[in-house]
Amino acid sequence: MQKLIAILGAGESGVGAALLATREGFAVWVSDMGMISPARKEMLVSAGIPFEEGGHSEEKILAAVEIIKSPGIPDKAPLVKKAKEMGIPVIDELEFAFRYSKGKVIAITGTNGKTTTTLLTYHLLKKGGLDVGLGGNVGESWAGQLVHGDKKWWVLETSSFQIDGFKSFRPAIAILTNITPDHLDRYEYKLENYVASKASLFKKMEVADAAIFWEDDELIQTGLGKVSMRATCYPVSLKHQPTVGGYFDGDTIQLQTGSKNLKLNPEEMVLKGTHNMLNTMFAASAALLAGVSAEAIREGLADFQNAAHRMEPVATIDGVAFVNDSKGTNVDATAYALASYKQPIIWIAGGIDKGNDYSVLYPTTDTQVKMLICLGVDNEKLKKAFGGRIPQIKETQDIREAVAWGLEYGKAGDVVLLSPACASFDLFKNYEDRGNQFKAAVEAIKPSAS
Repeated sequence: MQKLIAILGAGESGVGAALLATREGFAVWVSDMGMISPARKEMLVSAGIPFEEGGHSEEKILAAVEIIKSPGIPDKAPLVKKAKEMGIPVIDELEFAFRYSKGKVIAITGTNGKTTTTLLTYHLLKKGGLDVGLGGNVGESWAGQLVHGDKKWWVLETSSFQIDGFKSFRPAIAILTNITPDHLDRYEYKLENYVASKASLFKKMEVADAAIFWEDDELIQTGLGKVSMRATCYPVSLKHQPTVGGYFDGDTIQLQTGSKNLKLNPEEMVLKGTHNMLNTMFAASAALLAGVSAEAIREGLADFQNAAHRMEPVATIDGVAFVNDSKGTNVDATAYALASYKQPIIWIAGGIDKGNDYSVLYPTTDTQVKMLICLGVDNEKLKKAFGGRIPQIKETQDIREAVAWGLEYGKAGDVVLLSPACASFDLFKNYEDRGNQFKAAVEAIKPSAS
């Protein structure tokens, strides 16, 4: 009799896991509390995988030998708690996929910078001619891709929610970009729980594996102090040159990975800003360790294209530049974005506040932000934080009005920056929807602004 695997959530990761579990000979039951998209429903039907939507059949799910849950479902969900109490393993799609890949994994996590670092690492490995795939929190699910074939290397973006579902997952190279308070509602509002989640990415690694992290980050140091670290460490720093690892002195990046060393000139790179020098050190160090040549790394850094919605130039109208940083969903990400510009900024921010401390933005907003446009259902916290600090504050729930104000109040040389520092779910489906609506609104005003 086939062993049953239950899958909670029929999003990208859930359907991918269902397809892989079916290929591996398991009986599969997919259950989603919401409605399943027509495209994913068609994939399940075509594969002969039974499913339900709009609720969970508890008895059937709890009859499974293992449950693979969507990262978006918290551990405190009643059904998940009940399964764990019954001793049923509850894992993540990446943990399941790991069992069926012979490839080496580069796993990347961090509060900010992980998507850019993931995409850049993948780009550098491809430049180096390696057989490499991309997955995790970006693109297609890893499990779904494994149905069609394996790769020698996999570059995976891993969120803390995914890491929480790891049991035996062991990267050959793991990168931790930074840790700042985020998602604390999922961690009992205890920062130490969130830190522990991020640091646990390293827990299964051995001496032959490589751990790359930002050495200057105190929360990372706290987290690593509680992990029994066996991996070989390659720290990167903005303060000093480690014996092995990376250092940016403000002018040059220097990387040292054992027998290999590499100097990089930021002037020859697409990515700009100090935070992107960190991302570059993470990705280039991983590429060096994976065997990519210095020449290929330099080429890759010169022609890399970053993800949409992250510091994405949209258009310049009458000298006013519009930039889409909708992926900046927390204060730290927005701090990086604001600090990347020297010219006056009209800043569009707001959404669902995640317990933000906006004071960390004051050094930049006090000197560079000429206007704040609050784009959210409840803007009181933003207005209170920046009232009296930013010369002009307006609010709207219409992104088209926010963009129109940006052009109306902007002068040639100004930047209109959408970097919300908040989640998007009050007015938008997700950060992509918010970013796409911003870009559409900018495009709509181009003809009338000539």
